[in-house]
Amino acid sequence: MQGRNMTRWRDPKTDPRQEKKSNLITPQGFDRLQGIHDHLSRIKRPQLSTKVGEAAALGDRSENADYTYNKKELNRVIARIRYLRKRLDELQVVDRLPSDLGRVYFGACVVLEDDDGETLSVRLVGHDETDTARHWISVDAPLARAMLGKALDDDVIVAAPGGETHYIITDITYADQNG
Repeated sequence: MQGRNMTRWRDPKTDPRQEKKSNLITPQGFDRLQGIHDHLSRIKRPQLSTKVGEAAALGDRSENADYTYNKKELNRVIARIRYLRKRLDELQVVDRLPSDLGRVYFGACVVLEDDDGETLSVRLVGHDETDTARHWISVDAPLARAMLGKALDDDVIVAAPGGETHYIITDITYADQNG
């Protein structure tokens, strides 16, 4: 039997989705999430409520596509607001630099070089601010975990589906945490 709620069974002990995620976030990431929450709460939700009210006033709701669409959209926005409110309460903002700037910790911008001489620049950020286009990876990602605590010229070995990947840390910098 197939259905949207049917999934294959996964062992909770080995399922990576069950791993505890860190609640760390940069000040910029926190401000961004706070801005999204404020926009949805103060602008988007009232607009959708007005649209739903206007569509409901037109009469029969069972055949009113405008009402149905806006009601679903309103419920989606309300769920997102609820999620963001809960998430913002859980987050811990990291607003200062580590004492040892020569090692990789949360918020570090790291340049890695692989065995072929190709470089990869990544920044370690919180789970909520990952961005593949900017090469911002979660501090919980396997590559980030392998780098944590390492210093310049240290080897980083990451287990990947195609085998182990070896990197050397060639540069460690920290972005401005306050702006």
